Amino acid sequence: MTQLITTAALFVLLTVVQVAFGECSNNLTETKAKYFNLPQCCADSRDRPSGIQIIQPQPGFGEPFGVYCDQDYEGGGWTVIQNRYDGSVNFYRGWKQYEDGFGSMEGEFWLGLKKIHELTYSKKYELVILMDDWEGYRAVARYSRFSVAGPEEKYTLKSVGNYSGTAGDSLSFQVGMKFSTLDVDNDTHEEGACAVMYQGAWWYAVCHQSNLNGAYMRGTVPDFAIMMCWKSFKGYYYGLKTSRMMIRAIK
Repeated sequence: MTQLITTAALFVLLTVVQVAFGECSNNLTETKAKYFNLPQCCADSRDRPSGIQIIQPQPGFGEPFGVYCDQDYEGGGWTVIQNRYDGSVNFYRGWKQYEDGFGSMEGEFWLGLKKIHELTYSKKYELVILMDDWEGYRAVARYSRFSVAGPEEKYTLKSVGNYSGTAGDSLSFQVGMKFSTLDVDNDTHEEGACAVMYQGAWWYAVCHQSNLNGAYMRGTVPDFAIMMCWKSFKGYYYGLKTSRMMIRAIK
């Protein structure tokens, strides 16, 4: 989380220095105009290589922030909102951390519910999820219209649209559900907190068909559904090797 915050803070600092010493301007309007010229999403900067990019989804509102842009997959323009591949980052965390984001954008991370909401509120987005098993097979789940509500609605998964891909649809079941973490139970299960039962954080119902923020475990295990899993791909007793969630603005 520190790196995510620091990246945006550093950009703001550099912009102020440039205005003060490079252009010798005290005009606040000109300073704000620099923010307006930022890309609103990764699709606006496809001419750049994959990597960390400063964006501002809603010019004139909110502060710019850093995201990781994937410009290699299917024409580029993708904003990575979750990335897991080696278990180096603990994803069993509380509400505040899931709201703000954590990890390193150059490694494993969760972008943050606030930013995911701001992105999907500002434009229409599609979602693609890339998942690898431990035998070298990659499955893809693609959704045509991904949208997450704001904090007043507990970051409800508002829409995923239509599914396509090779992984099977294990996300539509969660549509309409509020986000839950180990310390904030927003699921509809009456006999326990899904986030605690399944050691993750997700849009749990009663409880899940996918758990991509669950425990990082290798392959087939005896534990039921607590791992990073996708029911229609490898079932509830198999921990995936990688998960990468990316969104891209659509017209």
